[in-house]
Amino acid sequence: MPFSFEASLVYATGLDQKDTLHPFREQFLFPQHNGTDVTYFCGNSLGLQPKSVSDLMDKELSDWARYGVEGHFRAANPWFSYHHIFEERLAKIAGALKDEVVAMNTLTVNLHLLMMSFYRPAGKRYKILMEAGAFPSDQYAMETQVRLNGHDPADAIIEIKPKEGAYLIDDEDIISAIKADGEAIALVMTGGVNYYTGQFFDLEKITRAAHDVGAYAGFDLAHAIGNIPLQLHDWNVDFACWCSYKYLNSGPGGVGGAFVHERYGNDPKFPRLAGWWGNDEQTRFKMQKGFIPQKGAASWQMSNAPVFNMVAHNAALDLFEKADMDALREKSIKLTGYMEFLLNQITHLPFEIITPVERARRGCQLSLLFEDRGKEVFEALTQNGIVADWREPNVIRIAPVPLYNTFEDCFRFYRVLLTI
Repeated sequence: MPFSFEASLVYATGLDQKDTLHPFREQFLFPQHNGTDVTYFCGNSLGLQPKSVSDLMDKELSDWARYGVEGHFRAANPWFSYHHIFEERLAKIAGALKDEVVAMNTLTVNLHLLMMSFYRPAGKRYKILMEAGAFPSDQYAMETQVRLNGHDPADAIIEIKPKEGAYLIDDEDIISAIKADGEAIALVMTGGVNYYTGQFFDLEKITRAAHDVGAYAGFDLAHAIGNIPLQLHDWNVDFACWCSYKYLNSGPGGVGGAFVHERYGNDPKFPRLAGWWGNDEQTRFKMQKGFIPQKGAASWQMSNAPVFNMVAHNAALDLFEKADMDALREKSIKLTGYMEFLLNQITHLPFEIITPVERARRGCQLSLLFEDRGKEVFEALTQNGIVADWREPNVIRIAPVPLYNTFEDCFRFYRVLLTI
C-alpha cells in the first residue's frame, strides 16, 4: 500500500513523534558541524558509534589489567569463547541457525576462505557467475581465485550486466545466464545488495537456480546484513560473508562475519582451511596433530578472537536485539519512501534515482545519478553539515538508517537541496 506523504517540517517531525524506534537515535554519537550534530546519511559506508562502546571497551581493558592471560577464562566475557556471544544475535539478523554463523576476520579474508571451500573447479565445471559492477574487492577475489586454480578470468568469470540503457540487473537475466552455462558453472557469487545502485537481489531464487545446475551459491552481504531481513538457512544459501562496519555499526575495520549452511558446517569431511581456533574446543589445548573441526561455521576460524575489535560489535548487536529487525525494516521502508518522495519534488537539479522503486528490491540506500554537477552538489551538502557518500563517476549515495536517522533528517536533506 503506497504511503501518502507531505513535504513539510511539521509533517516530518510528526512522523518522528509517532516512531517507536526514535529513542534509539540517542544511543549513538554524531560527528559535529559548527557545534551541532551532522545529518548523517552514510551508514551504508560506516555506521555511527554506539555510546555503549566505550564502557564495554573499558571493561575489557580492566579485565586484561586484572587477569592478564587468565582473562581467557576469568574475564566477564571469557576471551576463549568470546565469539560465541554473537551467535544467537547474528543468527536472528542473518536468518540462520546459531551454529551456521560466526564473527571472525574481515570481509574479504572470509570471502577468500570460503571460496577455498566452495570454489573447487573440476573438468568443464570451472566458471564463476557474478554481477557486473560488483564492489572491487569481490572482483579482485574472483579474479585471483580463478588464477590460483589455473584458469583465465576472461574465460572463467561470467559477468551479468544491466540491459542496454538500464542501471539495474534483472534477476531473470541472472537466472537465464545460470541456466545457459549451467554445466560450466562451479559457483554463483553475487552481492546481496549492489553497493552502487542499492539493488537487492532475489537471493532465494538465485540460490535455487544455482543448485538446479549443480553449482554452489554464495553472497557478499556487506550492504544487506542489518539492512534487509534475511533468511539464509531457509533460502538454502550455501555460504555468505559480510562486514560489520556499515549497517551493523561495529567500527572501522570491525570484525567480519560468515554463514555456512549446516549441511557443510556439520560435515567434518567438507574441505576448509584449518586453524587453531577452528579446531574442536574440547581438544584444542591438547596441541596434537590432526585438525578436528568444531561444529558449524566456527570451524572456519583461523586465529584467536580479536576481542578488542569485537567490543563495538557486541555493543551494536545489543541495539539490534532490542530494536528487532522486522521493526527496523518497517521503519526503513517508510523512511526511505519519504526520502524518495521528497527527492521527486526536486526539479532544478539534473539527477535521477537509480535504486529500484519496488520496496522488496531495495534496502534503505538511494543512489542519485547526476548528469552533471554531481560533485558540486555533494560538496555543497558537506558544507551544510550533511554527510553523504560520493561514488565515481557520478553518484551520490544516501542511506536513511532506521536505527538513528529521522524523518526530520530527510526533510533537512530536501531543504538543503532546494538551496543548491
